[in-house]
Amino acid sequence: MSEEETPKVDVASIKRRVAQSRNVSYADPVVLHESSQSRIIFVPFFIQHTTHTELAGKIVTYRKSPPPEDWIIREEKSVSLSEEVARQLLEALRQHLAVSIQNQNGAYIAIRVSDGVADVGALDPSVVAQAVAGLLNQRDIVRHLASKELSAELVAALRGAIRLQELRSAAAILRQHLDAGVTDEGPYQAWCENHSWAFGNAYVLRDETREISPGDHVDLLLPSVIVGYRDIVELKRPDMEVLFLDAPRRSFYFSKEVSKAVGQCHRYLDVLQEEANKGLRDHPEIVAYHPRATIVIGRSKGWPDDKLRALHGLNSRLNGIIVMTYDQLLAQAERLLDIVTTQAAKQETLDPSAGEEPLQTFDHDDMPF
Repeated sequence: MSEEETPKVDVASIKRRVAQSRNVSYADPVVLHESSQSRIIFVPFFIQHTTHTELAGKIVTYRKSPPPEDWIIREEKSVSLSEEVARQLLEALRQHLAVSIQNQNGAYIAIRVSDGVADVGALDPSVVAQAVAGLLNQRDIVRHLASKELSAELVAALRGAIRLQELRSAAAILRQHLDAGVTDEGPYQAWCENHSWAFGNAYVLRDETREISPGDHVDLLLPSVIVGYRDIVELKRPDMEVLFLDAPRRSFYFSKEVSKAVGQCHRYLDVLQEEANKGLRDHPEIVAYHPRATIVIGRSKGWPDDKLRALHGLNSRLNGIIVMTYDQLLAQAERLLDIVTTQAAKQETLDPSAGEEPLQTFDHDDMPF
């Protein structure tokens, strides 16, 4: 089947949320264009009027700069869009205009329709239903469609494309929170719970439970994919200080907030080691053996090299605890995204007829990101 004849299904998951100001709602940013040196995102806003909801939006451009700045906002009043980027923007506008008509917040699925009929081309509607079910993880729909069979190649392609788009959207959401100056722990807690892969490819999922003993609740418990043992993540606010400079001694030291978090994690590590050495009482699958902890706190955007080196040096002298900033977490997530994107692009250029072997064979369910 030629490229022109290939049927296309337009499906998108859109979550509309009220902003902190309570005056508007917003949706997750849409990545319109991304290269090694530039990035363009579209941020949709829903402005509630008496009789209708108005869709507004903002196009934000970023450029790559030398470390430690990394991605920074490019201050421009206009953006030149290629045909491909313009089509991406048009599609995003169509989907979010459909959501604006509903006049209320919630989760929406946007499917292109014509005269009330879904435009799915030559595909059987069950294919669309299965793709939507996989995207939303609705177990009742999955059970209903359990007898429907799809080719392994199509399933793998759908899973890979959806997962890659999820990674791009996740990185854009975290950057949006930081650029907007969001300081509440709640949005970052939710982001880290949904995207534990950002802490490194050693972690895939998180545990639902967070109580390691009566009265001790951690922010995240992450199982290692290698051995399954649990590590701890402790989240603090991004507006907290991380390091201070002792000018007379020409040395940096941890702030009071970091020191308190380190002490808190030492207790959690001791408790987790004792309580889960052979599995937690009510969760025997949760086992800890010499657990480690990661503290995410503060910002490091604009730090000079000597301050970054100081944090690295202080971390190297802690035992089992790492302190990182939200900017470093974002940089780590984007680096992992770059690796996955590059690998996916190389996979697409392989020519099996010429005897070229895949770069890596894996099931998308086992993909660490």
